[in-house]
Formats: sequence, C-alpha cells, structure tokens
Amino acid sequence: MSRPRFWFTLSLLILLPLALIVPVTAQQTADSPATIVNDEGGPVRITGLLIYTNGFFTLGVDEPVIILEDQAGFVDRNRGYTMPVESQVLGELTSDFYSSPVSYEITLPDQPDAPTRDVDFDGQTETGVTIYAIAFWQNVWGDEFLEKRDLFGGGWSNAYASTEADPNPSAKGEIIGGKYLVYASDDQQSFPSAFGDDGKLFTGDEPTVRLPQGYTVVDLDTDPFTFDRSREPEIDLIEGEGQEQPDFSNQSFTEAFDSLIELFRLQYAYTEFKELDWDALKAQFRPMFEEADRSGDFDAYATALRLFIWSIPDGHLSAPNDDAAFERAISGGLGIALRELDDGRIIVEFLTEGGPAEQAGIQLGAEILELDGQPLEQAIQNTVPWSAPFSAAHVLRLQQLRYVVRFPLGTAVDVTYRNPGDTDPQTITLETSDEIDSFRYASFNRGNQPADEPVEFSILDNGYGYVRIIGFSENAKQTISLWEDMIRTLNEQDIPGLIIDMRHNGGGSGFMADQMAAYFFNEPLELGNTATYDASIGDFYSDPSVKQQFILPPDDLRYDGPIAVLVGPNCASACEFFSWNMLLQDRATTVGMYPTNGIAGGQATYLMPGYQLQYSTSRSVDPQGNIIIEGTGVAPTLPVPITEDTIFAPGDIILDTAVDYLNQSTGG
Repeated sequence: MSRPRFWFTLSLLILLPLALIVPVTAQQTADSPATIVNDEGGPVRITGLLIYTNGFFTLGVDEPVIILEDQAGFVDRNRGYTMPVESQVLGELTSDFYSSPVSYEITLPDQPDAPTRDVDFDGQTETGVTIYAIAFWQNVWGDEFLEKRDLFGGGWSNAYASTEADPNPSAKGEIIGGKYLVYASDDQQSFPSAFGDDGKLFTGDEPTVRLPQGYTVVDLDTDPFTFDRSREPEIDLIEGEGQEQPDFSNQSFTEAFDSLIELFRLQYAYTEFKELDWDALKAQFRPMFEEADRSGDFDAYATALRLFIWSIPDGHLSAPNDDAAFERAISGGLGIALRELDDGRIIVEFLTEGGPAEQAGIQLGAEILELDGQPLEQAIQNTVPWSAPFSAAHVLRLQQLRYVVRFPLGTAVDVTYRNPGDTDPQTITLETSDEIDSFRYASFNRGNQPADEPVEFSILDNGYGYVRIIGFSENAKQTISLWEDMIRTLNEQDIPGLIIDMRHNGGGSGFMADQMAAYFFNEPLELGNTATYDASIGDFYSDPSVKQQFILPPDDLRYDGPIAVLVGPNCASACEFFSWNMLLQDRATTVGMYPTNGIAGGQATYLMPGYQLQYSTSRSVDPQGNIIIEGTGVAPTLPVPITEDTIFAPGDIILDTAVDYLNQSTGG
C-alpha cells in the first residue's frame, strides 16, 4: 500500500509481547515440522495496539478498519492486487481511534475463505496456505468491505500493519519483518522458516518447514522464524519507517536545529528545484539558535525557527506562531486594501468607512504611488507577510499587497496617491487606526462562507449545477456519499452543465482529489507519480510500477456534461491536484483571476521543542516525470481580467464568467 501524496519518515521501536520473543536454537530443516512455541492449538482471537505518531494519520477518517489483509498480492508481487471481499475478515476497534494507542481485536473464522498460495516452490502443485497481515485501512466507498479505491488501487500495506516493509521506495514494498498470520488446511503445507539468501520472502530460495493444521503466527523478526500457536496472541501494528514522525523535541534548541537541517538536507523534496543551500542557511541561522540556548529564551528560539522556515519558499511549510507579535505588527491600518491591475497600476480596491484614508480624501480607485517615504514597489518588496512562506510568486505578491499597508497602531505614514480623474499626485500623512476591515477584505478567505457539509450542491436558477468542495480532509465517507448523490442528480435531471467552486478549498488527501475527479472521465488516465527520498540510493525515487491513476466509478456514476472549475490562490494542495486533473483531455475549463496556490507534494510532520510542524517529503510529477503545480499552481484557462471594471463589478464576476462559458458550450 502506498499512501498517496504524502509520506512520513523515521523508524518505530516495535513493541513485541515478551511471550512471543522466544529464541529457537535448533535449526529447522526443510520439510520437517515447524518448531512450535506456546502450542495452545492455534489462534482464535487476536488483540493488539495500533500506535501512531503521524500528524496526518486521522485526517478525514470516519470509518477506520482493522482487517486481516490477504497477502496474495505480495506473494505474487502484484501491486494492483485487490483483496476479494470474501477474504476480508474485519476486526473491531476497542478504544478511541483518535487517541493513540488504539486497541483492536479480531475473532478468527474457523476456516478463512481466502486465496491460498503454494510458497515452497518445490515444483509440485499443493494446496498452499492463506497468508494474512493484520492491517489498518479506512472504508470510504461502498459497504463495510474494502474495494479497489479503498485500497488505493491494490497491493499490500507498507505501514500500519503487523508486517514491516522496507522503507526505501526502490524496494517496492518488500516485507522485511513483523508478523504474519498463516492458515494451513492440513499438516502437509510448507512455509519459509527464514528469509532466503536474497533477503526476501517467497522467491524460492528460502528454507521451509511444514505447518500444523489451522492458524499459526509467524514472527519474521527471529532467525529462524518463530511459529507461535497461542490461543489469543497479541500483535501490535507497526507504524513503519517512512510514516513515523521525526522527533527532535527533547534536544536543545541548537541540536534540534542541526537535526532539522540534516533531515531537510536528505528528505526535503524540492532542494534542487528551489536551489536551496542548506549549508548557507545553517550558517545564517544557527547563531540565533545558539544565542537562544545561552539565554534560555524560548521566544528567541521560536523567532529563529520562524525566520528560518520563512526563508524557504514553500507554502506547505508551517512555522511557529507568535500571536502577540503578529497582533502588534498588523494592529494599525490606513483603511485601504490594494489591488494590482493588469496594466501594472496598484489602486485602492477597498476603503474602510470612516477610516484614516477616507477621512483624508483618498477615493476608491486611487492609485498609490509611494508609502512611508518609499516608492510603493520598494515598500512591497521589503514586506515579509506573517503568512509566509510561499511557494508561488503570485501568492507572495498578493500577500505583500495585503501586509504593506499594516503598521503598529498609531504609526504616522506618508502616502502619495492620485485620485481617479486627477492629474497630479498628492502626499498626506495618515495615522494608523485600529480598523481591521481592510485587512479582512484583503484576506484570501474573503467570500468564504461557513459550510454545513464538505460537499454543498445546488441547482442555480439558470439550470446549471453548482457545487462547492471545502476540502479533501473532511469526513471522507460523507464526502463521497454527497459527491455521488450529486452525480446521480446531475444525470437524473439531465443538468446541462456544472460549476465546481474550488476557490476556498484548503486541500487534504490527494488520492481523494484524484478519485473524485474520476467521476467525470471514461478512461483510467495515468495521473503521474510521487518521488520520495530513498536512503539505499541516496536520491529521490519514483517507483515506475506504481502509477497514480483514475479508478473509474460505475458507468451510472459518471457525468459527461461541460464543466467550469473556479480557481484562485486559496485553492491549495489537493485542491490543485483536482483542478489539474480536470484539465486532462480538456475535460473542464478553469476560471479565475489568479492561478491556484502552487503547493504540491506529500507532507510529513516533525517535532521540535514546543512545536509540531510539517515539511514536504515527496515531489508530485506528471507521467513524464516533470514536477507539477509546485511554485506555479494551476492557471485559469479562462482568465478573468483584473481591471477597474472587473474588480468593482457587482456580484461574483468569476461565477458570472463561468456561466457565460457554459452558455457558449451548451448553446444556452
């Protein structure tokens, strides 16, 4: 199983019940009966713990599932293998899923109804054995059993399972440890007693032993393997190297910074793409951490960490907050919000009623030329927004325009401007007030209405469908249910066109975004891949055998009418994958004034003293291997011009443009 769009790093100390750690000193020979420990007739019930540290693990999960995971896919090395429904044995969570550790139990059927595999490779056809891992999944599509989409396209687990997979992407999910549950229908079936000379399982070079009839737990972490027949074994699931978050929280400020630099040096996804020099950044910021250590000043450490993260142009990175400093910095406003037009002028788009600017005679549409004694362009370039960092230049520019007119309360600011219709500019001195309306007006969230549900669908008066998706990190089961209800309505009522509003979608699961776009296509198009750091080769690696693609829904759950997708800079991450997908085969037109946010790739969390933060660990690439979205976003294919006419137009000019497009497409 490859968790799409995000990967996580570091290793987990595997907690093994002491009763299962039994040395086996006698070498087991080929075709001899397996040496059994705790011979109580075989397992009938399994219990254990699911332990997770990953900060994204519970994101969007509504129906978590612990399951006996059929390993025929791993035996066959078939990355597209989908467990048949009859093989799936569902367990039960016995504690709160949203609080780690999570306990579970599985009652075993007397005899599993699952595929068998002959794994002794002796050239003779035998019944073989059923091989299970205990694994975590979430159920999103369909009934309580897992289908291909629930399984991310098929295969086997490389994390959150009783087995441990090689964390290097180039190893392609090879199992290197952990525990299997194996069922033999009689006492003549063989199973490996150790890894083979190639260090792998089920390749034909392993020594084998015969298993007793029934269930046996096989411990792959001993040499030779340990075969346990306890009646109620305890098996904990392994988060796995590649999923557990790095933890530097118990180090000094300087040590944690050094550890973070080394983590980023190896595993940060866009070092070359963004031309980052980690040695130079370390030399620049390390003295600030050293000084914070000497003084024992946590606030100085937090400032150093924030400035370091701000120096990396990646909007997915999170930085420590300083609410008090932020409030001081933006507490004073001039009562204006600015907008840069296509012709290069920067004008007043919003005036706070009764604010300093309005009282001084600045009018809506006034061109701002200088600010606080500097040419406006210079003042903008010198502005570092508190919402930093940013991946894309257009997002940085928009945020600089928002923050350039904020100052501490009571600051005297010289403003040079030219009102509409005037020939000569004027310079006045304004004192900032505590008005906040202009700051809120310039927010990317302006116009974003609180949502009752993750997917909100309606039919507009003009007959077109309109849907707003607030994110791909909400309740996944509910999201898909609402999405499919919408598709049914579109088809049953023969809705002639659809507008998908992605302008306030903060992202989430890239796999969800991909598969929700699949409802508008009739081919399982290849979408690209992710490249992740591989320690075995010292470079980033993208497994060519694992392609992200559409998994098509049933024919009656596909919509083929024309589509307009509304985009903007508040469409981020997984939202951008959805928007990018919708441009394949010219399936939809994207409409907006600006590209999307320009942040892509998979994310991981890590711990620093006092903070849990996130960074980019995998690159998103197209089928040709080119990095997509990061730093650029998804541009509108039908751009709405940025002029006085459009920014002062009543209503929603972007929505109106989308309606015009659908009218042209449908003849409406």
